[in-house]
Amino acid sequence: MAQEEKFLVTKEGLDELVKEHDHLIHVVRDEVIIELQEARAQGDLSENADYDAAREHQAQVEARIRDLEAMIAKAEIIEGDKKTKKKAVTLGSTVTILDMDSNEEETYTIVGSIEADPLNGKLSNITPLAVALMDHKTNDIVEVSGAETPYEVKILSIK
Repeated sequence: MAQEEKFLVTKEGLDELVKEHDHLIHVVRDEVIIELQEARAQGDLSENADYDAAREHQAQVEARIRDLEAMIAKAEIIEGDKKTKKKAVTLGSTVTILDMDSNEEETYTIVGSIEADPLNGKLSNITPLAVALMDHKTNDIVEVSGAETPYEVKILSIK
């Protein structure tokens, strides 16, 4: 049997997954039950669009609950050595970089893929940029070659 896939996640990311799971179980499920009851009360279920929509919503909620349960069960919390984190980029590091072409600064936290949200500064550890940054130190100039067009960035700080 193949080794189970682990999902790398920060402690905060795992807390968010657990929070979403609890919300779906204790709030949304009850709301869906009410939707179904109201749709059933309308009569004939064979041509009842509200009932069909409520059943679809129920299926989506239950699928998300199952997905979250699987992710939580396979979650591996990212814990880096505090001394190493300050010296080199690792999972969980917050890195400020300078794009050498555009001269723009950006800050990202390197996280596991399940909590990635680039628009909010959370970069998946499997993206070309994160892969290129790993194990590099402040003031290193790193070539991001896994991107469509290779480019260079300078690491300004690591937290």
